[in-house]
Amino acid sequence: MALLSLVPLALLGGASWFARWVRPSADEWCFLPLVRDEGFMALVDRFYSTDNGRIANGLLIASYATFGVAGQQWYAGISAALMLVLLWVWAVALLRRAGWRVPRGVPLFSAAMVLAVFCFASTNTYKTFFWPASSVSHTFPPVLAAAATIPALLATTRRGKVAAVASAFVIGGVMGTLSEETSVVALILLALVLLLGRRLFPAGQLGFVRAWCATAGAGILVGTAVLLTSPGSRNRRTRHHTDSMFAPESLSASLQGYTHVLHTLVTNRQYVGVIAVGVLIGVLVRRADGGLPRPDYRVPLLLVAGPVALLFSGYVCTVIAYPAFGPSVATANRLRNDYLFPLLLLLVGAGGLLGNLTVRRYRRGAGPVAAGAVLLCMCVTAVLAVSLRDLGSDMRVRARAWDSQDRLLRERAAAGATVLPYKPLVISKMLEPFSNGGKRLWPAPCVALYYQVEKVTDGTERQGRGTARAGPLQPGPQDAPRHRHWTNPLATDLNR
Repeated sequence: MALLSLVPLALLGGASWFARWVRPSADEWCFLPLVRDEGFMALVDRFYSTDNGRIANGLLIASYATFGVAGQQWYAGISAALMLVLLWVWAVALLRRAGWRVPRGVPLFSAAMVLAVFCFASTNTYKTFFWPASSVSHTFPPVLAAAATIPALLATTRRGKVAAVASAFVIGGVMGTLSEETSVVALILLALVLLLGRRLFPAGQLGFVRAWCATAGAGILVGTAVLLTSPGSRNRRTRHHTDSMFAPESLSASLQGYTHVLHTLVTNRQYVGVIAVGVLIGVLVRRADGGLPRPDYRVPLLLVAGPVALLFSGYVCTVIAYPAFGPSVATANRLRNDYLFPLLLLLVGAGGLLGNLTVRRYRRGAGPVAAGAVLLCMCVTAVLAVSLRDLGSDMRVRARAWDSQDRLLRERAAAGATVLPYKPLVISKMLEPFSNGGKRLWPAPCVALYYQVEKVTDGTERQGRGTARAGPLQPGPQDAPRHRHWTNPLATDLNR
């Protein structure tokens, strides 16, 4: 199992290596010049005072934006390593709390496989894994929320339990100012645990569980209150007319978009990889005395209440996001990550139950079932690797074109030019100035700030508009008659 872990680890490592081809696009065009010119706290203040109120979000984004383009490239590898360690420790803590044993290497293999499927089985891997702004808001938060239970799982003494409750409040407060969607999912799951606590936990643990859940929920609510009362959040609500969020037509449109999302998730066959991980755990896990764990009365309750709570939380997340995204809420894949990750964990649990029931009924079939689960994991990893290789090729093409254009624009700016022609270089539906046939002008003002000129104009040739595969970049004065001028003041919708 330790050797098998190298397969998903190699996939994560390869993806982190491909991140050297990441170049600015969308919101990063605005983040980088602001941090460069005004400093770290300027971006945090902009988030709080102008854009959306997400203080913790602004701190994380400013952390990589401080290093410019290199910070964007490092982010994927650093975040992947951090999420992997958190999931690995979480799996070990969960097994220890349950009193179960598995062969060495199973927790690491399981954590790496779940993370790989979560990041790379997405309908838009670039936005899920390689785009730092999206990862900070929708990929890292659900993993952090799961990892927040680690102190509670490891707590055995009174002091440990007090520390776990305190950490729950702190992490909850951070979560409230990091991601509204993950906060919603966490609050609904915490409410479910409080509601079903008597049926899920023994009497001796119930008091601690309730205290931990209540404190974690209080932390999230405090962080959310800080966010909602911020000037940035008020600006965002005014900008997107969130007062119509619960109007019948908005709720109906959100439900229609959410139905499309669920269809996309259900038909994604790569998620069978996490079920295979669960089957493998269910086949190999043993109690401390060497016997097979026996599912009890809580399993059916969890298999019913868990999916209902997660499905409901997904719809609430869709309702929250609809005013900002409109009909595109059905296709903005990063928005679903906040509730997709716990759904994947639920699939692991369902697979574990299936593996356990199989080995209990067919003792001699444990080996073939485990081998089949491993083989299925390897097949899913191979499919993800092929997809990732193709994306890496696209990223390399864009990076070379971006670097070529970057050198040209810097040379012209240094020579005294105040207006520069910029050719959009779109990858994985990322927003670029003058993309979508020249109709999407934002974030052209931020590009002008990045190159320290007055404005940029559309330097796209008609036959190659809006694609990174259009061939070598040769923007120049001959494009001037077709330039679209954008001179509005900087008024971006950062990180919707």
